[in-house]
Amino acid sequence: MKPLIRRLFGLILLLALALLWVMLDAHPAIAQNKTVNYTQTQLQDRDFSYQDLVRAVFAAADARRANFQGSDLSGSILTEGVFLEANFEEANLTNALADRATFDFANFRNARLIDLVATRTRFFDAIITGADFSGAILDRYQVVLMCDRAEGINPITKVATRDSLGCR
Repeated sequence: MKPLIRRLFGLILLLALALLWVMLDAHPAIAQNKTVNYTQTQLQDRDFSYQDLVRAVFAAADARRANFQGSDLSGSILTEGVFLEANFEEANLTNALADRATFDFANFRNARLIDLVATRTRFFDAIITGADFSGAILDRYQVVLMCDRAEGINPITKVATRDSLGCR
């Protein structure tokens, strides 16, 4: 019974945080009308390169091998999304919410993931050369795995990937 209560409490807390995230970062109604919503959609192999996807929603989307190169995904929601082998090279994911997402084998070369919230998220074998994770909330286990291959300096922020992850 206790694990069920703990799970229910965790789900309620996660929903409250997501609602708070949206409310604190509210924009005028005009800006909200431009928000793109791809919740639970099939986006395999789609090309989103160099697009303005600020505050876009990709919750539970299947975006395997999708191309987000150079796109602005700041403030976006990628919760429970599947981004296997997706390309986020030079993308801006500042202030994005990506809890429980899968980024295995994704390319984050020179991406900005500043203040990203990515709890219970997987980055197995993701390319992170030059990525800036400053202020990101990541599971410690994922940080340890990424520190083994962290290298490079982000060309925009001038922050070393190892430093942004807090690697020793």
